[in-house]
Amino acid sequence: MDDSSTCPFCSLSLPSSQLQWHANTHFEDNDFHSPPVESAFSDSHFDTTFGDFNSWCGGGSSGIGRDNGVWNMEEKISCLVDLQIKGEFHNVNGGLMNLLRNCLESEGQNSRSILSGYVDHFQSIRFEDGGFGCGWRNIQMLSSHLLAQKREAKDVLFGGSGFVPDIPSLQRWLEIAWERGFDEPGSNQFNHTIYGSKKWIGATDCAALLRSFGLRARIMDFGPKESESLYLSVPGSSVGGEELVRIGDGRKRKTPNFYGPMDRYMSRGGGVSQTNCSNNAKPSSALNDATRDKESAGECAVKSAAEQSKSHQVLMDFVWNYFSNKNTIQFGYRRVVFSEKTPLYFQHDGHSRTIVGIQVNHQRNGIQHYNLVVLDPGHRTAEIERSLREKVGWQRFIKRGVHTLRKKQYQLCYVDPGIANEEEMEKLKTLDSVFIEL
Repeated sequence: MDDSSTCPFCSLSLPSSQLQWHANTHFEDNDFHSPPVESAFSDSHFDTTFGDFNSWCGGGSSGIGRDNGVWNMEEKISCLVDLQIKGEFHNVNGGLMNLLRNCLESEGQNSRSILSGYVDHFQSIRFEDGGFGCGWRNIQMLSSHLLAQKREAKDVLFGGSGFVPDIPSLQRWLEIAWERGFDEPGSNQFNHTIYGSKKWIGATDCAALLRSFGLRARIMDFGPKESESLYLSVPGSSVGGEELVRIGDGRKRKTPNFYGPMDRYMSRGGGVSQTNCSNNAKPSSALNDATRDKESAGECAVKSAAEQSKSHQVLMDFVWNYFSNKNTIQFGYRRVVFSEKTPLYFQHDGHSRTIVGIQVNHQRNGIQHYNLVVLDPGHRTAEIERSLREKVGWQRFIKRGVHTLRKKQYQLCYVDPGIANEEEMEKLKTLDSVFIEL
């Protein structure tokens, strides 16, 4: 019998097996609005072709048949190329990124922005992928850029189909990547199967999928110094035989504190565990005066927020250096320029988005204020388009300052130019990352 758990957000008691799904529904806040269902964005073959790869291909139109029902890798890929379905999205006339450029150019004289070029926005659909699909939607956004801007990538991605597949097709491509030996620990964690499931994925899965096509997908980890040894791969280390867990869609080495994406928020049969913001903070029972307790907590929170913003500036600096190619990009008289860099798959605990650029505002006091330029799969494309065309309220969809970076750990995935040769492909099968301290 399934044991019960308590949701920390609404205190509802429900079976533990349903807790992760239920908790996801609480992420529909100001930063993640799941849109209402729209028939125009339907991944219709999610249910109709559910099954293992052999039965899936056997029922297709590829014309390839197997007497024993077993398919080799070449046949599986050929089958998937034939059966994959193009992902539906709201097409923005004139291009979403061009509208975004116009809005950024209309801002103050002291701002400079760098964008990554063409990107289509893929939105999550509440009754299809709401609560789990953000990772897949970000893969679609990154893929739309690669297909439009990188000829070498277009030739190899998704069998040279020239389009971005829907989520079920992407799930099949990830299974093929695993079967070919890419990210073996990640494959083991999903029991080698992802098609038809609503399990969260993250930046590591994005990297594994893209690497399987020969693309040089790279991973960056950002976090506190004390957690450096817990990350999937730190320069000079290897995962070896250690068991891995997923925390907020990202994979890390096993730790005694967390056992799943939502476990940091949840405790079985109880509420959320509480911790002081400082190891030196006194417990509230030691303070007799309630007013002093409240003031102390407030001061601690303000100090913590200020310190966190300062540390998270490191991530902002990385993104600026990435898009500006270490400040070699030239603005001239322009306030907005396009970079040759790919968008960044931006992962944190509970959600992921796509960074398509960055803006810097030079303030009078000499301080530079940065804003990430993001596309969130939780926002409706039509609403983003309307706000950009009208130049009203678009900032709340697009801009994210350093003060919005409230998580302790972040993960980025991007794609370097070129296609790997056979020898490099073997190395790409083992995921690695570069760690930067926050």
